[in-house]
Amino acid sequence: MRAFLNKRKKLAAVLLLLLTAGGIFAFSEGDKYFQIAKNLDIFAAFYRELNTYYVDDLPPEKVIHKGIEAILEETDPFTDFVTEENLDDLKFMATGKYGGVGASINKSGDWTIITDVYEGSPMYKAGVKPGDIIVTMDGKSVKNTPQEEISKTLKGAPGTSLDILFRNPVSGVETPRKIVREEINVKAVSYTGITGGDIGYIRMTQFTENSGAMVRAAVQQLKQSNPGMKGLILDLRGNPGGLLDEAVVVANIFVDKNKLIVSTKGKVKNWDRNYETSEQPVDTRLPLAVLTNHSSASASEIVAGAVQDMDRGLVIGQRSYGKGLVQTTRQLPYNTKLKVTTAKYYTPSGRCIQAIDYSHRNEDGSVDYVPDSLRKKFTTQGGREVRDGGGIEPDATVEPTYISQVAVSLIRKQYIFDYATTYYYKHPKVAPAGDFSLTDEEFSDFERYLDNKDYSYKTRSEDALETFKTTARKEKYYDALTKELEALEQKMKHDKKQDLLKNKTEIKRLLEEEIVNRYYAQQGRIAKSLAWDRDVNEAISVLHDAVRYKKLLSPGK
Repeated sequence: MRAFLNKRKKLAAVLLLLLTAGGIFAFSEGDKYFQIAKNLDIFAAFYRELNTYYVDDLPPEKVIHKGIEAILEETDPFTDFVTEENLDDLKFMATGKYGGVGASINKSGDWTIITDVYEGSPMYKAGVKPGDIIVTMDGKSVKNTPQEEISKTLKGAPGTSLDILFRNPVSGVETPRKIVREEINVKAVSYTGITGGDIGYIRMTQFTENSGAMVRAAVQQLKQSNPGMKGLILDLRGNPGGLLDEAVVVANIFVDKNKLIVSTKGKVKNWDRNYETSEQPVDTRLPLAVLTNHSSASASEIVAGAVQDMDRGLVIGQRSYGKGLVQTTRQLPYNTKLKVTTAKYYTPSGRCIQAIDYSHRNEDGSVDYVPDSLRKKFTTQGGREVRDGGGIEPDATVEPTYISQVAVSLIRKQYIFDYATTYYYKHPKVAPAGDFSLTDEEFSDFERYLDNKDYSYKTRSEDALETFKTTARKEKYYDALTKELEALEQKMKHDKKQDLLKNKTEIKRLLEEEIVNRYYAQQGRIAKSLAWDRDVNEAISVLHDAVRYKKLLSPGK
């Protein structure tokens, strides 16, 4: 956070925009609006004088944008000024649509490579594969071109074309392709299927326009195709939210018509509103598990909170993010917008799950989480105790899965990705995604592939020892402990080969996911991951155990 005095200087610039010449209304001295008008006038005069007499030129747009940024530092991170060039990003958040080619990219040395191709997209139709290297775009070499610049070029109005020269990562053969941009619609439901034999599974990645209808159709399709289905998992992990109305539509799939799902309350009382279900549900009895983690936010938490408060199902996984704020967009001049927090939302039990208190700042401008001591108790319809102020706490907590340091290094250095590319060109066909498995000999081949490759890393224990040594030096204990610390350091030195074997199961799974992604796209990756997903397996276990399911939904569990 910048110091207040520095912020004040920056505020002068932007507030000039808000002031009309003259036109200051008369208010009483104690009136808040008089204070606003008074200070707007002061800041406008300040900027006018500064701009006129300051020794160097002050570019208005740059100065004003800095002023806007300074104002926004006093708000929450969800309130933002949206420039004209960023309106497409705002549209994508609401609709899940953008103009482009339908592929993900990443840097690999001097070049940019394709990491994912969306099924049915322009890149997919052109035969582009993950691992392909972008050599030129419209005849211009893109070697050492920043990834952001390439990403911007790949996006564009539907119907426009882009000539790209690709290099095969294995053969080195270069192939020119004309890619015609289309409207790309990122699906809110990224996977639907059966797991655990008889448990439906739906992964929802965002709450964009019509996403609720997509989830409803997915539930109906699962029920129709699997009449013996014993339960359903709605996976909202990593889902950052989106449109509040769509959250109500999703909740409506599982609860009766005319039920309160969420209410919003803000400064403008006329905008306060209760959101109730308006359609007949698909199923109100099928055992339900909603998966959350710390990246499940906003609309995801509305659904999870409603399911929990109404005792319609269980929340499983980790505590959610804790975003209980509602944003509205307001039109500004010159095709710009203000995305502003206008209200807080409350689950059916009356709790607001906002975890960070932005209204009370520390002296340095920082903000804190709501302490547990101030979190109030509420009750679900069935009498279970729930709390506000800290996201949605799961009914069945699962410890998060952490990837080993050696696996993190292999991912960052792209060795798992590159090996999957090599594997793909050596094997024209593989087993279905859920059945595919690397043999021990193939894993040994991966080990040989890593020979003479640098994937050095520090273990967490080594980092902790380094911190301890630094502290010991500061406190003058290091000399007395030198021998012991050196002996401990020697014992902790890790053998990369041994770490590979020690974490073989984990690395093998990561390899398998990346490989099946080449043959069956994102659907295949998800299908392969379900077998060892701890949150999913816990949900399957609970949904298969009627006694435990009922107990977790009972007060005083």
